Order: sequence, then structure tokens, then C-alpha cells
Amino acid sequence: MKKPVFKRIVLKISGEALQGRLGYGIDYDVTNSIARQIKEIRALGVQVSIVIGGGNIFRGATGSAKGIDRVSADYMGMLATVINGLALQDALEKNGVFTRVQTAIQMQQLAEPFIKRRATRHLEKGRVVIFVGGTGNPYFTTDTTAALRAIEIGADVILKATKVDGVYSSDPVTHKNAKRFETLRYIDVLKKGLKVMDATATSLCMDNRLPIIVFDLFRQGNIKRVIMGEKIGTIVKG
Repeated sequence: MKKPVFKRIVLKISGEALQGRLGYGIDYDVTNSIARQIKEIRALGVQVSIVIGGGNIFRGATGSAKGIDRVSADYMGMLATVINGLALQDALEKNGVFTRVQTAIQMQQLAEPFIKRRATRHLEKGRVVIFVGGTGNPYFTTDTTAALRAIEIGADVILKATKVDGVYSSDPVTHKNAKRFETLRYIDVLKKGLKVMDATATSLCMDNRLPIIVFDLFRQGNIKRVIMGEKIGTIVKG
């Protein structure tokens, strides 16, 4: 039987992914679909951690652009990730997947504080760990959180789950001739300003030789396909 090519992963999910067709908030059909896919790869023995955004509820950069103090806006965005993390935890546990939520902003009644050793121990015991609260600092995105946590816990790869099937030379929705890349180098992502992850996150991955795979979350079974080594989406490495 073919074995997974990755043992420990960080799955990066945007807040917008959770809103589904609602346009705002949380679509529970989406969280349930994600939970079922994660259960499928957990059954293969893969250690799964998740970093989740908050853009479906509040985005710090948008709030700042509308006049809210940037630091306050970023903290508001971090709190939005906690709401999303708890929603995903609920969906996972209703599908029989044991989880822990760890937050960079302490809130004892809701989640554990992020402690690297505790996180890796949970993973070793087969629990899914959901990282929320960003890095705990303003001016950093959840992309950077994903890169930082992946390096800290010794993940093999970051799987960036999106609405499109990879990285394109331009927006494929508005540009019909946009080219999809199968592979990219970190430096090319930075030079071309491609929308993979932000520059800080990409640089962290480059410095630590941590590959990033960008793929379509909404095609059922895609997470397993990536885990099993199928060539879907775009891989950033080298």
C-alpha cells in the first residue's frame, strides 16, 4: 500500500474559505467538508496541524484602511481567527477527530497557550492542533504564522489551501491567458510578487527550506491527493 509522502504538515486555511457561498461568516457545510478530509488523512497516520485566518469575520488591514488604529485592527483580526478555530474544532470533533486549539493570545477558558513542546506532543498522540491568534503580534499575517509554526514544530511542508488550483502568473478569473505554474522557486515568488504567501512568510520558508504546496481546497479529496504525492497545484521550493 502506498504511504503518505509527508509525516507532519501545517495546513493553512484562509478565513474566506470558511465563508463558502455565504459571503461572510462561517458556512458549516464547509467546515464539515474540511473536517472529513482531515479525518481521512489522519487515518493514514499523518500528523496534522492547522493555521487559520480570520478574513471572513474581520481583516486587520481592511479595518486599518477604514481608520481603525492598525494595532487594534490587527488584534481584532487575531480574535477572529480564534472564532474560526473553535468552529473548525467543533466540526472535527463531531467527525471523531480529537483536537487541541492553541492560541498566541492567552484565553484560558477557550484554548491552550501555544507551547511548542506541548503542540508536538499532541501531534505525536494523534491529535489535530489548530493554531489561532496569529503570531500574537500586530503587523504579521497568518501566512507568517503558518511559516513560523511549521518551522517550530518541524513540519515537512505547508499546504496552502485556496480557492484556485495553484499559483498563476496573474488572476485567472480576470485574465483568461494566465499561466499556472507547476513549480516555483522561492526567489521567483519574491521577485515576481506572486500571491503565494506574503514576503515575510516566503522568506522564512526559503531560509529553512520548507516547501509550500498551493492547491484547491474545494475539490473533495485534494488534501489526501497532496499527502499521497500526486502532482496537483503548485509547489514552491528550491
